[in-house]
Amino acid sequence: MKAIRILIVGAGKGGSAVLRAFRNLAKVQVIAIVDVNEEAPGLRLARKMGIMTGRDFTDFLTNDVDMIIEATGKMDVYEEILEKKPPRAILIPGTVASLIMSLIDEKEALIHRLSLQRKELDVILNSTHDAMIAVNADGVITLFNAAAERLTGLKAHEVIGYLVRDKIPNSRLHIVLETGVPEINQLQVLHDNRIITNRVPVRDENGTIVGAVAVFRDVTEVLALAEEVTNLKEMRSMLEAIISSTHDAISVVDEKGHGILINPAYTRLTGLKEQDVIGKPATVDIAEGESMHLRVLKTQQPVRGVHMKVGPKRRDVIVNVAPIIVDGVLKGSVGVIHDMSEIKMLSDELDKAKQLIRTLQAKYTFDDIIGSSAEMVMALEQARIAANTSATVLLRGESGTGKELFAHAIHNASARKYKQFVRVNCAAISETLLESELFGYVEGAFTGARRGGKKGLFEEASGGTIFLDEIGELTMSTQAKILRVLQEKEIVRVGSSQAIPVNVRVIAATNVNLERAIQRGTFREDLYYRLNVLPIIIPSLRYRKEDIVPIAHKLIQKFNQEYGRNVEKLSEGAIARMMAYHWPGNVRELENVLGRAIINMQFTETVIEPHHLPDLPPERKKEDDSPSVQKEQIANEEHVCSRTLAEILEEVEQAHIRRVLKRTKGNKTEAAKILGIAIRSLYYKLEKYGIQNI
Repeated sequence: MKAIRILIVGAGKGGSAVLRAFRNLAKVQVIAIVDVNEEAPGLRLARKMGIMTGRDFTDFLTNDVDMIIEATGKMDVYEEILEKKPPRAILIPGTVASLIMSLIDEKEALIHRLSLQRKELDVILNSTHDAMIAVNADGVITLFNAAAERLTGLKAHEVIGYLVRDKIPNSRLHIVLETGVPEINQLQVLHDNRIITNRVPVRDENGTIVGAVAVFRDVTEVLALAEEVTNLKEMRSMLEAIISSTHDAISVVDEKGHGILINPAYTRLTGLKEQDVIGKPATVDIAEGESMHLRVLKTQQPVRGVHMKVGPKRRDVIVNVAPIIVDGVLKGSVGVIHDMSEIKMLSDELDKAKQLIRTLQAKYTFDDIIGSSAEMVMALEQARIAANTSATVLLRGESGTGKELFAHAIHNASARKYKQFVRVNCAAISETLLESELFGYVEGAFTGARRGGKKGLFEEASGGTIFLDEIGELTMSTQAKILRVLQEKEIVRVGSSQAIPVNVRVIAATNVNLERAIQRGTFREDLYYRLNVLPIIIPSLRYRKEDIVPIAHKLIQKFNQEYGRNVEKLSEGAIARMMAYHWPGNVRELENVLGRAIINMQFTETVIEPHHLPDLPPERKKEDDSPSVQKEQIANEEHVCSRTLAEILEEVEQAHIRRVLKRTKGNKTEAAKILGIAIRSLYYKLEKYGIQNI
């Protein structure tokens, strides 16, 4: 279609407005604008737009002009134009032009508002998490938002303007158009996702279907979130059950210091219930002291072991409080409250038990030790000699031979008998506790150390006797500390540097071969010599079988009192079986055997018969166990037993030095390296034993 050619007469305000309105209209062509004022704004605008300008409108009145707009508002100009215009040209007065311009402006404003509304609607539709697809009455897609692009994998420009059934084969929008029946909460699978869809028809004011809309969302994330919520609920229930079942009192406050959780143990301890604490300030339960919750919230640092009083009953407690920080943000604090009265009661009971167990007064004397064999008589004589001195005693013998009886008897026969007798089983106390138990500790030496510190067993035994049983089980570090006590007669508590003098007599006992332990490097040689001042070897029961019967009769009297029996003696057969047995467990095993035998007897029986005894297999004889060999073995054994350990140790040491020197062909430096001693120590031993060059 040919554009309408327009001539504008008048370049003032009105003419300028007409020019601006027509310049972007495709079907309108402004051929010129004229005005007698060459500085009129419309002329300047026309020059910028490349439109012809002039002073006289007659210069442009040709047959090509379709329309003349008179914009001066002067009647004489209007009449002159009307007189001179071509017959086919239409003349529009300025008033009509102004009306047209107003309508055009309103149209532009309306179009602008609609454009803004469309943009706003697009933003809303594209920002929603729900996908939306709309079709018109013909099933052509007119709306396809960003969520729909994400879920379907299609782009809006690829589908808008096309039939929905062609672009989305599994869509049912065309069915909704045909039936007019909505489809609500329909579950279907789209690619790898599960979606929930609502499809509804769109009707006009007359009820006619003019389109349809589908709104759908991915429920895969929703289901996963639901599972997480379920798991969180289960975890919370479990945590609440754990907190409720724990014996420790627990309180939790939020970041503002208001209570949000307590457990039943807290109520039992403080007497405060949930309605007294939840939502209340953290100071509500404090009877005496500062709120540790508030301190932790302020400093964001944990506190431990703070004493205070809580609740209406002013319970004495110790509290530990720590901040709750999530992703670097303080969310509150949690406190664990311990009842001091209960702790003190348990501590007192433990101290009493320890006192009874470890500081038991010596209750045996030499009269309680039975033995007429030569070995036992010798051991008893040595023990009586030891009782009259303050020297350290080392009791040697197998397990169950009666080393503790000897320790009790030595103490009770000594000048220290009215002082403390402290027994320590070195093998029964863990290494981490042994040092603090033996030497004590000062306040704050370690976590859990009591106020004012604690005396060690050496201090408690000062003036009396300490019996270190199973001393061969000590670690090298503890051996060094025992050596210091024996040498310096003083101890240093754990956590302190101040020496405390002690006057204590040490009796040690072991069933360990200390000489072999020294060679293996598990026992200090210097401690061995400090302990081995008065060694007493307690013979095994198999080497003094003549003592079995008198010991058995003593034990029968003991069991008669304990079990309410009236057993009188052992039969000859029972004695024979007991004499033939090897007794690896020594007197302790004999006591066990007799106790079991008496339990197996009828209340009316008074004699222990062989069938009452448990199985005691006789000792096997070796093939060369002839009388002459036995006699020689006994003679050798008696010879060895009559010698001191120091003599035997020197003999072994001398023989080993000779072997090593022979191996090194007399090279003393190499021999000292093999022996693990200094060269000066080797020369000393060579001189001591009179060993010449080999």
